[in-house]
Amino acid sequence: MDYINTIEQFATKLNCRIVYKNEQHGILKIDNESDGIHNLIIGIAPPILIMEQFLFSFRADNTEMFKRLLQKNRDTIHGAFVINEEGDKVLFRYTMQIEHISFNEFEGAINSLGLLMSEYAQEIIDFSKR
Repeated sequence: MDYINTIEQFATKLNCRIVYKNEQHGILKIDNESDGIHNLIIGIAPPILIMEQFLFSFRADNTEMFKRLLQKNRDTIHGAFVINEEGDKVLFRYTMQIEHISFNEFEGAINSLGLLMSEYAQEIIDFSKR
C-alpha cells in the first residue's frame, strides 16, 4: 500500500493543506486553519502512523501545568499531551496502526485534535506564557 499518498488523499478530503511532503522519509506536514491545526507533522513508519502538533514551549517546570495537562489527557478521545525529549515543549501526539487505516480513523484523529484546540485554546495560551 502507498501509505503516504493514501494519507495525503485523506488530508485533502478533509480540506487540509499539504505544506510539506517527503515521500522518502514518509513525512507530511499539514494545516487546517479552521480547526486550529498548524504544521501538524504526520510520520509514516509502518506499522504505525504518528501525528505530532507543537503546542507551546515552556521555560521552567511547573507542577500545576503538568498536572492540568495530564488531567486533560483523560478527557481527550484520541492522542495525548506529551513533552519532547528536551523537556521544553508540549506537543499533541497521536499514534495509530497504519496497515488497515480508514478515512474514518484518520478523520477521527484530526477532529480530535481540532476539538482539543478549540476547547482548550485559552488554557494552552495561558500555559505558553509561563
